[in-house]
Amino acid sequence: SIKMDLLHSNGVLIIQRLQRDYRAYQDFLNFMSHVGDPRNIFSIYFPLWFQLNQVVGTKMIWVAVIGDWFNLIFKWILFGHRPYWWVQETMIYPNQSSPCLEQFPITCETGPGSPSGHAMGSSCVWYVMVTAALSYTVRWKEKSAVTLHRLTWSFLWSIFWIIQISVCISRVFIATHFPHQVILGVFAGILVAEAFEHTPAIQTASLRVYIKTNLFLFVFALGFYLVLKLLDIDLLWSVPKAKKWCANPDWINIDTTPFAGLVRNLGALFGLGLGINSEMFITSCKGKNSCKRSFRILCIAASLATLQLYNFVKIPTHTEYLFYILSFCKSAAMPLTVVALVPYCVHSLMRTTEKKLN
Repeated sequence: SIKMDLLHSNGVLIIQRLQRDYRAYQDFLNFMSHVGDPRNIFSIYFPLWFQLNQVVGTKMIWVAVIGDWFNLIFKWILFGHRPYWWVQETMIYPNQSSPCLEQFPITCETGPGSPSGHAMGSSCVWYVMVTAALSYTVRWKEKSAVTLHRLTWSFLWSIFWIIQISVCISRVFIATHFPHQVILGVFAGILVAEAFEHTPAIQTASLRVYIKTNLFLFVFALGFYLVLKLLDIDLLWSVPKAKKWCANPDWINIDTTPFAGLVRNLGALFGLGLGINSEMFITSCKGKNSCKRSFRILCIAASLATLQLYNFVKIPTHTEYLFYILSFCKSAAMPLTVVALVPYCVHSLMRTTEKKLN
């Protein structure tokens, strides 16, 4: 406990220095925090990669969902505090006022802080993207373009680490994580992504496998929560702290609670399974149009545009259970739109156009 308090107090000093020295870069750091938001995986990264390479897109969803599920379990086990409430409650500053940490609209997350979900989600997904991009350069070794391969390798991994470091600094800057929490998140995300590099079975998974996986993840998480609750251990202990010490009550969002993330991820995985095993996907993405560059470009543009419309769909938060149900449905609709609905519409449009030309 003493060692952890010292780790936290040193982290507070780092946060104070960042907030003092990097104030001029506040907008950029807030932007990088949004870049690391796991929700961007489903609305930006996945639509791009799935239409370019369905194997990579499928792997991305699996990595994001399983990684975020492990993040939830780790958070429940580690009981990590967040800086913005820890400085208000710790007894390590008995004879002086607590350090003043500036808060921002994205500071007041309600779940435990360790490991960082943003850092973990960002690292696992970018790891998938970088390794996928590098897989296309392997053939350069065989063509004696070894130097070009090495330059590409160095460039992509440099981009990877620049993004991860920027996301980590941003999360520490806004006082929502301690430095050790974001470091743990980055390496945990890399481990999850690397594990899926050796799990090809997800590419041929049936809808039954998706449903069974969803049920296992939900039952395990809920069972873990209920067992500890019977032992008088409240895994939602962080929510009251967030509500108490957040500088602005309007910054508290139910979407950041532990179960909200779980439901969102389960919905995305179910939507992916439903889409990949649908007739619309087989007709459009496995047909002759799927090899055309124009088909892929149209699918990417239409998917990104359609998913932005989902941002205008506001789920009511007055009833918690209703929020979780609607959040699941909305999350399932997003990959279903990318995998099946949009490609099928584009395929039908192109087929109609070809008939008219003929």
